[in-house]
Amino acid sequence: MDSGYVDTGELVAEGLACRRGERLVFTGVDCRLAAGGALVLTGTNGSGKSSLLRLLATLLVPAAGALWWGGAPVMREAARYRALVHYVGHQDAAKPAFSPREMLRLWAALRGVAAPAIEPALAAFALGAVADRPCRWLSAGQRRRLALARLVAAPAPIWLLDEPAAALDGDGEARLSELIAEHRRAGGRVVVATHQPLRLDDADTIVLDDFAASPEAALAAWQ
Repeated sequence: MDSGYVDTGELVAEGLACRRGERLVFTGVDCRLAAGGALVLTGTNGSGKSSLLRLLATLLVPAAGALWWGGAPVMREAARYRALVHYVGHQDAAKPAFSPREMLRLWAALRGVAAPAIEPALAAFALGAVADRPCRWLSAGQRRRLALARLVAAPAPIWLLDEPAAALDGDGEARLSELIAEHRRAGGRVVVATHQPLRLDDADTIVLDDFAASPEAALAAWQ
């Protein structure tokens, strides 16, 4: 798929704020992610880690602020920007009757990838032995490996990963860390929301608790 964007562009967020229902969760978040960059989002439950990822994926509209890619506003051509983004959320989204191989083909087709790297994706997370079993037979860790394997099957320059190590064992975590390192060496960018330690060399960190909206800001947002 031709995204129309230059992969060497920077992903820049300026003054992002998020409202969830009637609550202003955070405000004033800035970040900049160049080729090869990594950003780790931490904070207490409810601080907005998942919400910030969803803002970066354009799955939520910010209450304030702007998102830029390659110097252009993302929302000007959001569909073209989304073609560059892999968002892996909490839910593994595997259909019980489908096999891992079928799920990877489906996810790649949804991204418009005609020749997905199915076998390398299965190998990256040691799923070869279960590649043709129904997903309902997979363990939680195997389903998580499958969700992450789509990153290999249908490459994209921007990875947005929500608790990617959840349910993974030590081997799965090591495979994930190496995959992220390879992605960055190739010029890719990654944003990870996590409670668990995950080795990301030279990564920037945003602690969302530091951007919690003050009562005054919350009140002003509704005036």
